[in-house]
Amino acid sequence: MTRATAGQDGPAGLPGDQRSRAAEPAPDQPPEAGSTRERILDVALDLFIEKGFDGTSLREIAEKLGFTKAALYYHYASKDDILMALHMRLHDVGRDGLKQLTDGPVSLAAWESLVDTVVGQMLAQRKLYLMHERNQAALEKLHRKDHDAEHEDLQQRFRQMLADPAISLRDRVRMACSLGAVFSVLFMAGDAFEGTTTQELGELLRQTVHDILAPEEKAEVELNSSSGTGR
Repeated sequence: MTRATAGQDGPAGLPGDQRSRAAEPAPDQPPEAGSTRERILDVALDLFIEKGFDGTSLREIAEKLGFTKAALYYHYASKDDILMALHMRLHDVGRDGLKQLTDGPVSLAAWESLVDTVVGQMLAQRKLYLMHERNQAALEKLHRKDHDAEHEDLQQRFRQMLADPAISLRDRVRMACSLGAVFSVLFMAGDAFEGTTTQELGELLRQTVHDILAPEEKAEVELNSSSGTGR
């Protein structure tokens, strides 16, 4: 937990007696600290989507949970800490699958299976991508060494896979495009598809990915069939 500075919305801005209480487990907190932190993030996520990061106060988050602000400070020192924790949830999506893929031989079939899995994981976190889209300015202000290092690690793993000379250039381009399709739908255009059910969006997104990654022979057959020349 980071230390808030004077003048910010954090424990350092409280009088001495309140700082002492905030430094200890608050009486209205359940004993399961981990689950409490997750509840805080879930409530904050809904508020950041509805009202925006700047339009949401720590007091509102605490009131939604039935907490005092001092109890909230026990888990998160500032609103920035909550936003960072929500952003770090995105890093968990697909991390295990990506590690498995980069630890072994890369193939188009393995990539397709990975993307299929990641689509499911990302769809389960649609709210996170919507929050990210609606609060880009606030997120861009967050710069922390551990966060930046993890970003670089994930990007480096992708770059290594896409630079593998054992895979044809054509397949590597298609692999990159398939991932771009997923991110453009969920990460960049979440608002555009907000009214679409997760099931329908998932089916369409997976079909698009499979079309991008389809073997060349299959793509030619489908093209000929649709144009009538394959009869």
